[in-house]
Amino acid sequence: MTTQDTSGMFAEERREQILALLEREKRVLAKDLAEKFQISIDSIRRDLTWMQEQGLLRKTHGGAIASTKVRQQPPPPEMRYGEGSPQGNAVAKLAVSYLRPNDTVFIGSGSLAYVLLKHLPDGLPLTVVTNSIRVADALREREGIETYLIGGRVKRSGNITDVIANEFIRQFKFDIGFVTGGGFSDEGVFVSTPEVAAFGRAVIAASRRAIGMTTHRSLGNDGFAKTGGVEGLDLLVTDGDADPDAVERIRALGVKVVVAQAEEHERD
Repeated sequence: MTTQDTSGMFAEERREQILALLEREKRVLAKDLAEKFQISIDSIRRDLTWMQEQGLLRKTHGGAIASTKVRQQPPPPEMRYGEGSPQGNAVAKLAVSYLRPNDTVFIGSGSLAYVLLKHLPDGLPLTVVTNSIRVADALREREGIETYLIGGRVKRSGNITDVIANEFIRQFKFDIGFVTGGGFSDEGVFVSTPEVAAFGRAVIAASRRAIGMTTHRSLGNDGFAKTGGVEGLDLLVTDGDADPDAVERIRALGVKVVVAQAEEHERD
């Protein structure tokens, strides 16, 4: 039998609204939900516990974040190679601040890697190695940047991650390797396929300094194929909307995490 609390709303209805909020905001706070639904915070916590048990969300200290499927496909090219969110731009802008003149850099094929390109300072001399035809094309006429494209089988996305590319990458050494993925958590760095994971491991091994880049939408998420432990990163850059618990769990592993703040009027 369906039960109803003193707010006049069925628990099932309330939980549906919580899921809708999570779909939009990606994170909710128990105190805000208690105020919204005019019930006790203990009642909200019971809701969140029940919903976590059903695999609908993941509880955090003080609230919950959206649950993600283990096997996630990367976004389509028209979404991956866009202007990026305000948070993504803030992350990319902070990440490029670690570059120095004449660095040799790996820039991959993720959406954040593409956003990073527009934040590269004009006139900064760099050698860039990439496995993305789109990245290579965007850089080929940039003054002061020498661009190398990894060889191998070209996928429909324009990316190259096969065994040939894996061997190819071992011929290089990078001052900085920028690492992206569909999930960054204390469990590891995750991508969509084992092939991409193997390529990512080769990039990290070839980098004197591996810098991870992720927005709050991927921080705290796990995934299907593990590139490696997050401890393999020298630095992780995320944004101010990242779940504090997920950040602290990564920091507890000895990883330096820096937070980029998006302009307030641009936040989504």
